[in-house]
Formats: sequence, structure tokens, C-alpha cells
Amino acid sequence: MVPFNHPIWVLYSSGTTGLPKAITHSVGGCLIEHLKYLTFHNDVKPGERFFWFSTTGWMMWNFVQASFLAGATIVIYDGSPAYPDIDVVWSFAEKAQINHFGTSAPFITACMKAGINPKEKFNLSSLRSLSSTGSPLPPEGFKWVYDNVKSDIWLVSMSGGTDVCTAFVGGNPLLDVLKGEIQCRALGASVYSFDNEGNEVYDEVGEMVITKPMPSMPIYFWNDRNNERYIKSYFSHFPYIWRHGDWIEISSESKGLTILGRSDATLNRQGVRIGTAEIYRAVDMIDEVRDCLIVNLELKNGDHYMPLFAVMKEGFSLTDQIVTSIKMKLRSEYSPRHIPDEIIQVHDIPYTLSGKKWKSRLKRFCLE
Repeated sequence: MVPFNHPIWVLYSSGTTGLPKAITHSVGGCLIEHLKYLTFHNDVKPGERFFWFSTTGWMMWNFVQASFLAGATIVIYDGSPAYPDIDVVWSFAEKAQINHFGTSAPFITACMKAGINPKEKFNLSSLRSLSSTGSPLPPEGFKWVYDNVKSDIWLVSMSGGTDVCTAFVGGNPLLDVLKGEIQCRALGASVYSFDNEGNEVYDEVGEMVITKPMPSMPIYFWNDRNNERYIKSYFSHFPYIWRHGDWIEISSESKGLTILGRSDATLNRQGVRIGTAEIYRAVDMIDEVRDCLIVNLELKNGDHYMPLFAVMKEGFSLTDQIVTSIKMKLRSEYSPRHIPDEIIQVHDIPYTLSGKKWKSRLKRFCLE
């Protein structure tokens, strides 16, 4: 028997925009949060098979163990999700008769870009839900899932963080799935969108905030004297209110939510605030591009340099015609200021263990 706030594990934030944080969680907080989400928001039932593709360095590895609390059986896959080809995990879903399939938004986007059709090759009749997290799932990803995986599957787009080892927003089996939207706030998660002055806003993009405590918020950061880094990380922007660092838009009509990427990774270009998710969604529409990463560098003389790094599909190279297509797509979907200063072909994009694009690493490389 241990106290509610007894430490259960230390998780490290991804470090995409700064040094990783050593986040210490509590036994009681994680047990309550995980039982709540798996049973109410993921509708996991005793005897079902629960799978989430994750490395051991991502919080989803810890989260997936929570399916035991719901009486489910954990299914684990050892290997790359794209070797020997990107069909391998869908084949595994058929063989293991998975009921709840969890993955990342980049994996769904990669399947979409590869043009595969899992429902035509595999028997996925056991699948009841497909959950996506890690980064925003664009509307095109929703369409791909229903067209190519299963027409009656329940697509659960969710968003949370290593900071709480759970989801702030996610699924609800009683609500409709709307393309591009997360269905609802999680139970007990007081999620709102604030403008710069701290006013609650709807139908426009704002800072994602949590206005009341949740059980699984960190008990402390490891070796963080007087909780200095903890307070600076979450409570320095809006006093006494948790600022998570995501852009969010909440619909006044459906109450659904859209995450638009990290606010602390926002590109400020000539006074215009640009979300990285906007860039990625537009470039994902270019068939020849397999992956990309955008960074904005603040130079010593006060200028800005915003390059886009592009990984091409096999058999393609970055031609002037493709560069023009990317620029035209960004201009037509968003604005001229979304167009990068330069588009550079690279062999690969750096990712963290949790499958997020490692912007800070590439920024350091560019500045060097």
C-alpha cells in the first residue's frame, strides 16, 4: 500500500522544442486517469484485444498497459511499422484479431501517401476502433481511414501529453465523428481556448489551457529545485492556469476540438502567426513528397529564414516543377507568407522516440 501521490514513473518529454523534462507521475493519478479514459473514452471492454504501436520511450507505452485495468488483453508488436513494407502492421492486425488499434497521425498520413488499401488485402472485421495521436490528424486522414480501413470503424482522434500521461481531449462512443475534429473534452479535463489576453474563445484559434487540476498532472520534475522549471513550463503565461503549448479551436456548435500544432513551435513570419500543421497539411497533398519539416530561424541581424526540408518518394527528386507545386499549394490553401524561403531535398527527417518531428535538432544543425 502506497500513498496516492507515491511516484510511479519518470517520463521524459519529447524535446521537440527544447530540453526534455523529467516528469514524475503519481500512482493514484495515473490509475484514475487511465481507467477513466480506457473505459469511458475508448470503450475498451473485458476480453477485447488492445494494441498501440509505440516505442518504450513514448508515453503511449505506459498508457497501453492501462488496458489491463479494463480487463483487456494487451497486444504488442516488436519491429518497424514500415518494414518490410507499410502493410506489415495491418497484416498483424488481421493475425492478432485486434479490436482497438492505436497509432500515430504520421503513420496514417504515411499510409495515405503510400496509396495502400488495407481493407482490400486484410480481414479487419475484428477492428472496432482506430485511435490516432502524436500530432494533429488532418481531415484527409479521416477520409483515408473510412475509405481504406473500414467504413464503420470508430476513428478516435485524441490529444494529451507526456506531461499528464493521458488525453485532455479524445473519443466518445455516443457522439458522431466529424472530419478533422476531436470529439470531446475528456471527463474531468477543464479544457478551454484562450486568446492572448486570457479570454475564453470559440470558433477561433487560441492557446489550449487547463483551468482546473487533473489527477495525473506531474507531482514534480525530477531534480527540479523549488519546482522552478515546473512552474515556468506551465504557469508563466497565464497565472494559476495550465498553458499546455498547443493551438486549439473549439467549435461552439459541435463542441468538437481541433488541435493545430504546438504554439511554442509556431512560426512568426513578418508578423503573421503560422502553425506548422498548416504547412504539413498542404505539403501532404503533393504526391511526390513523402515527408517534410519546416523551421523558422531568427538570425542575428533580426531577419528570419524559413526553409522547408522535403523527403521525396522513391523514384522522385525535387524538381523546379515540384517546388512550384508546393508553393502554389501553400499560397492557395493559406497565404503567400506560408511559402518557405527555400525548399531543400533531404534523405530523411529526424524524429524523437515518440514519433514527433525533431525541430530543435534541425534548427541547431542549420545554425551551425
